[in-house]
Amino acid sequence: MYRFLFQPKWLAFHALCAAVIVAMINLGFWQIRRLEEKRTFNDNVRAAADAPVTTYDDLLSTTPDGAADDLQYRRVEVTGTYLPREFEVVNVSQGGQSGHDQVGALQLADGTLLLVNRGFAPGLAALPELPEGEVTVVGRIRRSQEARRGQVADDGTQQLTEIRRVDIDVLSTQFDRPVQPVYLDALQEDGAPISGLIPIAFPSLNEGPHLSYSIQWFVFSAFVAGGWVLAIRKSISDRAEAAAEAAGRPPTKRKKPLIPEQYL
Repeated sequence: MYRFLFQPKWLAFHALCAAVIVAMINLGFWQIRRLEEKRTFNDNVRAAADAPVTTYDDLLSTTPDGAADDLQYRRVEVTGTYLPREFEVVNVSQGGQSGHDQVGALQLADGTLLLVNRGFAPGLAALPELPEGEVTVVGRIRRSQEARRGQVADDGTQQLTEIRRVDIDVLSTQFDRPVQPVYLDALQEDGAPISGLIPIAFPSLNEGPHLSYSIQWFVFSAFVAGGWVLAIRKSISDRAEAAAEAAGRPPTKRKKPLIPEQYL
């Protein structure tokens, strides 16, 4: 009765079901891993954001080379002078409003430049003038932004005024002196909020849909496994009835379905 399960088309069916189930289970565990990564990221961001304010020089001096990502969202204080050159980050949104950001280049005591996103201006509101003279900025450290696949990158070979993102590699081409490997989202200047701008919003630290997605993949794999079992049982039942009819025996009486077939 069960020999048909080893026919080529049934073997192909078994293999297909097994491959789909394995793939869905792996996708479910992948979503769980992404959830753990998101939780770790959130914990690291909260720890960095809650750390006390330190000076930029002290923080950089105690951080190994290439570990800029570990500094993300740390609050630092740095003193310098803005160059008379600014950039406008266009097509950004914050708090449900579209607008633009103002980015300036702060020259530090060693002559290097630190890019500072001074804040967000909603709509078509004019950006304020950059302050003159020495200024002390408190802000959160951010790593360079890069164009993702399919996004248009800024052309650093041209003189830029409007930019799509704070891409340090691109903006470094606009200056004749070294640029620091990270930039700041400013919170204050000289101990006060920046007039005319809204501080850049802190990232949302939710866990995302990864848990629900993982559950869905596991449920889908269970449905495929259940469908595989039902298909085999139905084929066995159909073959048993056909054998009974061929032998002249009355077929096994099926139970009346709870739902008529025309509604299935």
